[in-house]
Amino acid sequence: MSVKIGNIDLGEFPLLLAPMEDVSDPPFRYVCKKGGADMMYTEFISSEGLIRDAAKSKKKLDIFEYERPIGIQIFGSDIESMREATEIATLASPDLMDINYGCPVKNVACRGAGASLLQDIDKMVKMTEAVVKATHLPVTVKTRLGWDDNTKNVEEVAERLQDIGIQALTIHGRTRAQLYKGEADWTLIREIKRNPRVKIPIFGNGDVDSPQKAAAWRQEYEVDGIMIGRAAIGYPWIFREVKHFMQTGEILDGPTLKERVIACKTHLEKSIEWKGPKVGVFEMRRHYANYFKGLPDFKSYRMQLVKEEDIPTIYELLAEIEHKYAQAEFIPDLA
Repeated sequence: MSVKIGNIDLGEFPLLLAPMEDVSDPPFRYVCKKGGADMMYTEFISSEGLIRDAAKSKKKLDIFEYERPIGIQIFGSDIESMREATEIATLASPDLMDINYGCPVKNVACRGAGASLLQDIDKMVKMTEAVVKATHLPVTVKTRLGWDDNTKNVEEVAERLQDIGIQALTIHGRTRAQLYKGEADWTLIREIKRNPRVKIPIFGNGDVDSPQKAAAWRQEYEVDGIMIGRAAIGYPWIFREVKHFMQTGEILDGPTLKERVIACKTHLEKSIEWKGPKVGVFEMRRHYANYFKGLPDFKSYRMQLVKEEDIPTIYELLAEIEHKYAQAEFIPDLA
């Protein structure tokens, strides 16, 4: 059976690309879509920033036809601001609206947004209801297990948010107190899936970094789909590898060096196209090491790539890397 969010048919077991701040921009989303992501989200966008017409927030509304289906994710601490931001974001014509109730970082959570709403479920419900009423689009939510180990209240969250109209819920298997440390615990996610009151799709998120783990957790935790975040950075092939393994039980060969270079170049081209040469080159710097993670003695090339501003020289460096390492093997975890 297909998983559906509103009228969006995501297939039997969708793989979603997580919204990641300073990562999930259109160039990154492009390579992940090519890699097999079924649905993607923008970086999270401040509701206050949208209302104030802040350039950085408005730029994050950029979406392209090839990315569909795509959701715009917003966050905030004020209900009226979230309602207004929803109206603004809806005009950008995404396929759905997503609310972030999961971000654990201080400057979000300590301002009463993101995961801090897990401490005030009544307010979370009111805020979600305001968003649902402010748009004709399906509304989804991303959250965590709870604020800390003593307040794992995500089951209440799932029931109450479903009751006011959200159409899917993604749960990161950590509390806010854990940040991104320790291991994700999906057992509560399974309990929510088994709750007869919960009818909406439930997606699991946190620590899925291999096809084998994705397939095992699909069975063990009974989720409707999986959201992948950090494992896709510099490795957009994770989506196709997971799908192949789930369909055949076989591990797909990893990308060749040539494929890595092509993906890196494509990412750079899209970055320049979207942000212009100066910012496009600058913002690509955080990605080079990830594309070539595991190449032996790569540090000198990495240093050159992150300093270089001349676009033709960057392409020459990438061609040189491809030539030099043509026979080299990737050594896992030796970036």
